[in-house]
Parts: sequence; structure tokens; C-alpha cells
Amino acid sequence: MKPLDPPALPGAILSFDFDGTLHHPADDPPVSLRLFRTLERLRREKGALWGINTGRSIAHVVEGLVESRFPFTPDWVVAREREIWLPHPSGRWTPLDPWNTECALELHRFLKQVGGTLDAIRREVEEHTGATWIEQPGDPAGLISRTEEEMAWIMERVVALAAGDPDLGWQRNSIWLRFGHKKYQKGSSLAEVARHFGLGAAQTFAIGDSHNDFEMLSPGVAAMFACPGNAVADIRAHVVSGGGYPCRATHSEGCVEALEHYFGTEQ
Repeated sequence: MKPLDPPALPGAILSFDFDGTLHHPADDPPVSLRLFRTLERLRREKGALWGINTGRSIAHVVEGLVESRFPFTPDWVVAREREIWLPHPSGRWTPLDPWNTECALELHRFLKQVGGTLDAIRREVEEHTGATWIEQPGDPAGLISRTEEEMAWIMERVVALAAGDPDLGWQRNSIWLRFGHKKYQKGSSLAEVARHFGLGAAQTFAIGDSHNDFEMLSPGVAAMFACPGNAVADIRAHVVSGGGYPCRATHSEGCVEALEHYFGTEQ
């Protein structure tokens, strides 16, 4: 599995959230074949470079590509909402530096600085909920709640307890929450991908369905942005209020609908 042949000149950046947007395991197939045909067409017509912008680790992304039998790989991947990876001819994925190295070092220093706040959040969560705190390589601070309702309660407490640390950010996707620096999220990572390929917000498209997609669904990052029909209510309201495109179709069929809205249908 290799990327599509590179365009003579990059003309657009296409950014897709993975779980719930591009990929839905209950669908058969999990990713619409129409999407792959549309990506091939936009490569020919627009020089489009496409990628996955996700909270998954890069290993988990590769797993998803293989399990869903993608016919070709993305041109780039944003993993854990902050790490940028590019495909290598050998089949490996290589980190984009200095972005990845600087991100890892800054995040390590920053989480030490806000350690007291994170400890307070952890005590609150463990005392009042059944959520599980996570500390592991690549994800030094985060948690998993038991339900969406429990996560909503946790978010209220996180906002209150983090009020004194304005740079402390978090990325939420359903019952998962990851803490980090507000500087690094899907939006800033996507802007760096576009810069790497010599493009900007005007040539960038993004689509996502959940709370960790807020930052990339912004005209300052992607002039063309959308959400699938299955997006959570907060994201759909955000897209509508910002002048983006709310799809009727769900998951990958929604991705096709949004691409056709912004780039037109096949002639």
C-alpha cells in the first residue's frame, strides 16, 4: 500500500478526522469506495494531498488502514492531534522535524509546569467518578470516562480547575480526554502540514465530527470546512455558525458530499 502518485504541483490539502468521520466500522465497507474515487479525481484535477488528522497514535492509524483495506495510504498523518508523519518509500512513516521534536520537548516541559493543576484534576476525577486516569508513553496525561454524561461532568470540573493555567489545553473525543498545550492541536498541526507543502488556509479543506476537531474546523486554518451528518451537536453548531458546510450524509459518504460541495462533481 503506497500513496497516490505525487501531483506535479500541490494545489489543495484535504484533512479528515478518522473515527466517526472517514471511518465507521459498522458500515460495509467501513470507508465508502466513492471516497477513494473522489480522492483520485481530486489528485488529478486539483493536485490534492490528503491526510488523516486524528487522536489515534501512528501505529493505531496504520492498523486502521490495514484493517479497512485502504487502496492507498494518506500523503500525511497527524497523530495524537499533534505529531506529523510522512510516508517513506520503504513503507515506514517518518516524523516531520523539527515540528515533532519541538512539540515533544515543549509538551514535556509544560506538563511539569502544570503538574499541580493536573494532580488536582486527577484527585477530583478519582474521588467523584469512575473514570480511569491514563499515563503512558505518548499520552502522559489523560483519562477515559465510563459514559458521555460522566465526561460532561468532568469537563465542567476541568474548566474550573484549569482556570489559572491559560495555556493548558485538552482534546476530547467522546469518553476520551487528553491534556496538553493549547499551542498543539489538530488546527495548528494542520496549518503546519499546509505550510510544509507550500499551501495555506485558502487551499485547505477539513472535516470532523467530534470535540477534538474544533480547532481545525476554522476558516483561519481551513477556508473549506465541514462536518458529517453524524457530528455531535456542538460541532454541527460550530460549523454552521462559522460558515462551514454541515453535511446530510454520515461518515465517509458525508466526506464525499462535502468534497463535492467545495470542489464540484466529476464532469
